[in-house]
Amino acid sequence: MAIGKRVKLKAHEKVPGALAAAKPAGAPCRPKLGDAATVREIFRRFAAAIPNPRGELNYRNPFTLLVAVVLSAQATDAGVNKATAKLFAVADSPERMLALGEAKLAEAIKTIGLYRAKAKNIIALSERLIKDYGGEVPRTREELEQLPGVGRKTANVVLNTAFGQPVIAVDTHVFRVSNRVPIAPGKTPREVEAGLEKVVPDDYKLNAHHWLILHGRYVCKALRPDCGNCLINDLCRWPGKTVDLRKVATRHS
Repeated sequence: MAIGKRVKLKAHEKVPGALAAAKPAGAPCRPKLGDAATVREIFRRFAAAIPNPRGELNYRNPFTLLVAVVLSAQATDAGVNKATAKLFAVADSPERMLALGEAKLAEAIKTIGLYRAKAKNIIALSERLIKDYGGEVPRTREELEQLPGVGRKTANVVLNTAFGQPVIAVDTHVFRVSNRVPIAPGKTPREVEAGLEKVVPDDYKLNAHHWLILHGRYVCKALRPDCGNCLINDLCRWPGKTVDLRKVATRHS
């Protein structure tokens, strides 16, 4: 998803301006949208469930993480991991990637969507890393975004995962969950990112996008959200949710 591009939500993902829902007996009273206490409680529950969340792309170092994230555009993490298992065994640095060459790289990643364009970008960014950064992956968003095939989301993932910077990457899962709950609604990924940066407590920012991705991928799914197993169902204001309210009261004590 291109950063800054307006995203048209499907009917099952749209979030109206004001929602009303029954409060389950014994469940915490839901403050108004954007209330700091609600957001903190959401991430407190995520942290309690998964204290050390990790992305699902396999990598060996900052360079291979960068390559994996570039490859993951319009592709599944599982599909990328399958292709990179052999690739990273022979090309885990810019120098080794250049030695492999564009043709062999394309062959290695041909099961991934847009593989020809991605192979071209990976070879080009490897050349840039060697020429401008001594073969090292830069540690600023501005420098990363200058690399071929690298946009804001990719840069944020690398900064967060490889270098431990508390930035928030917005992919389709983060975008959906942020708008659906809602936590930080916005019409574009940049708007959602800015909203999350504002409302997510500092002590949760480092892991925030990992929790949101996992929640969106496995629970708050696009077509069939598993509301019955949602940690934050009593805090969610989405009108399309389905949940047994009798189970909510005691789940989060």
